[in-house]
Amino acid sequence: MTDTIRNFIGGQQVDAASGETTDLVDPCTGDVFASAVRSGVDDVDRAARAAADAFAQWGRTTPSERQAALLKIADAIESRAAEFVAAESRNTGKPVELTMSEEIGPMVDQIRFFAGAARTGAVPATGEYLSGHTSSIRREPIGVVAQVAPWNYPMMMAVWKWAPALAAGNTVVLKPSDTTPVTTVMMAELMNEFLPDGVFNVICGDRDTGRALVAHEIPQLVSITGSVRAGMEVAQQAAATLKRCHLELGGKAPVVVFGDADLDAAAEAIAVAGYFNAGQDCTAATRVLVADGAYDDFVERLTEQARNTSTGFPDDPDVLYGPLNNAAQFARVTGFFERVPDHAQVRIGAERVGESGFFVAPTVISDLRQTDELIQNEIFGPVITVQRFRDEPEAVAYANGTPYGLASSVWTSDHGTAMRMSRALDFGCVWINTHIPLVAEMPHGGFKMSGYGKDLSAYALDDYTRIKHVMSNIDA
Repeated sequence: MTDTIRNFIGGQQVDAASGETTDLVDPCTGDVFASAVRSGVDDVDRAARAAADAFAQWGRTTPSERQAALLKIADAIESRAAEFVAAESRNTGKPVELTMSEEIGPMVDQIRFFAGAARTGAVPATGEYLSGHTSSIRREPIGVVAQVAPWNYPMMMAVWKWAPALAAGNTVVLKPSDTTPVTTVMMAELMNEFLPDGVFNVICGDRDTGRALVAHEIPQLVSITGSVRAGMEVAQQAAATLKRCHLELGGKAPVVVFGDADLDAAAEAIAVAGYFNAGQDCTAATRVLVADGAYDDFVERLTEQARNTSTGFPDDPDVLYGPLNNAAQFARVTGFFERVPDHAQVRIGAERVGESGFFVAPTVISDLRQTDELIQNEIFGPVITVQRFRDEPEAVAYANGTPYGLASSVWTSDHGTAMRMSRALDFGCVWINTHIPLVAEMPHGGFKMSGYGKDLSAYALDDYTRIKHVMSNIDA
């Protein structure tokens, strides 16, 4: 890792035109460990034009050629896994062992999936739909794609962005979060060994950098994973030039526990899915709804799971999660603790751990009401809230009663209950007796204020392509 993280544009590392940089802070200590360039309008323009120049060649490659490049990239990342994990852990504070086991494998698998998917795009058969004319469909890359990745999973979210885009034949300008650019730039350097210059470009910077990228005239699609606020701003900016948008935004996943569920298994799995990555996951199991008859028993079991959950430094093999990503997020999460309503009960946690860094204790807050801000707003921290419900209709109403629609889960031993709930829940994903597993073959994306467009699966390729109808007069 160098002291200053630089842009990667047109196949080479470059400084920002302004020479400006921002500090990168170790979230375990709160100390500065490196800096990154802060890109401006000129840097965005340079990257967009490099991507546009590269698209002239990359956009005409065959699916088999793109597959070969992606497979080589996957192999190279896998062979350098320890290096990527060390850099990611330094930049984010994530546990080393969990980052290796839970992120590298899925990332590599997802790249390999899109390598194969590049060759399997289905289109309607060529045929005569008008007498004397033959029609066919061309599925084409869009062109230059602008992408903005978040700070909660810097490596994996970068892969979710660039893998389908490149597989479809697009070129990319990607802006990582201003707090976590390290592994994205490392990826760009590695990938350039297998891609033509300019196919994948990374620009570091802040919100203004992102705004300049969205506003630039060259990209034809903007893809962002981020907050609802950020997604709305992107959509508004993109509308000025009618750019397509792909928005994966916030979540507030309901976890509906019925009285006939295996309460021990549910409490253990929900605690892991709620506290993993310090709850900094838009699908985290952090909004639990429990049937009246099982409520008190389940809250006790969940609290015991929290009591046995540890946070700490990346090299500690016994911790489940590390610190929150940055000072602003730490202030946001701890601010919720200061505003816990009088009718609610903090069962455990709701406090800082240690005197340095951004560590927060595993937290359970029960007896909340549907209108409380802890229920309605995304916390994005290691905080599990618990509400009670009287019957299935009330469970559905509470579960659907937030602005978000990304993910949800149902815990029951009754097949009919599970199927009714999976139909009624207004979320892009419904897990049954599990929460948070993802596979490359299945889509990830939400409804309502959680955005639109799909990551993963062949549906992601659809989002990164355009459809052209070609009609030929065969009697001419």
